Amino acid sequence: MNDHVADRLASTKFLLVITGAGISAESGIPTFRGNEGLWKNYRAEELATPQAFARDPETVWKWYDWRRGIIGKAEPNAGHLAIKELEDLFDNFLLITQNVDGLHGRTGIRNMVEIHGNLWRVRCTQEGTTSMLMDVPLRSVPPKCECGALLRPDVVWFGESIPTLALESAFRVIEQCDTLIVVGTSGVVYPVASFPQTVKNNGGFVIEVNVEPTPISSVADASLYGNSGDILPMLVKWLRQKRQET
Repeated sequence: MNDHVADRLASTKFLLVITGAGISAESGIPTFRGNEGLWKNYRAEELATPQAFARDPETVWKWYDWRRGIIGKAEPNAGHLAIKELEDLFDNFLLITQNVDGLHGRTGIRNMVEIHGNLWRVRCTQEGTTSMLMDVPLRSVPPKCECGALLRPDVVWFGESIPTLALESAFRVIEQCDTLIVVGTSGVVYPVASFPQTVKNNGGFVIEVNVEPTPISSVADASLYGNSGDILPMLVKWLRQKRQET
């Protein structure tokens, strides 16, 4: 299996990496779903919606301020750093992350689509402009734009569509890539859950990295089970060794 995966990586022309909550969990960040997202008896599904924000922006922002406080203490782990190494090793590379925590960006990665947005970025509800807001805790809740309108987290809420530009970038690369590494994602959130099958249908090679089998396992050409912080550096090592041999 090691040689098979290493050979495929060594011959890859365009590498696509997709990451989900699993890689951030290894940095100590909870998923904020179910009981992990419980805050003052609210669930994430009750707060991360346009309706909740319209009804009570202060409560929604207090929840995000709590989340940002937790995420702000986390650091990119060995898995995040290995993905940055992979970017440096390929001329054609893209990372699509479902995570909104901004940890990938802190590694200096350049070619990335944050398909669900970024918790540290805010969007004006009136003008649609975006900016970074790094204050923890927030100076005022809810925060407001210079124009006086409310700011909202620049993330995709339940019931909202992924921004067109992000989707177009993702679909374009899915058609081009010949190898896909899927890391720490459950394989049940669409449209990302459909990406491995699309790559496979186009003749690409799919590598799954997860702590346990997922629906992606039946599609993957290779499934590597364990922590991404252990497996991804190993993939980088295999690739470097294989390139030295050729």
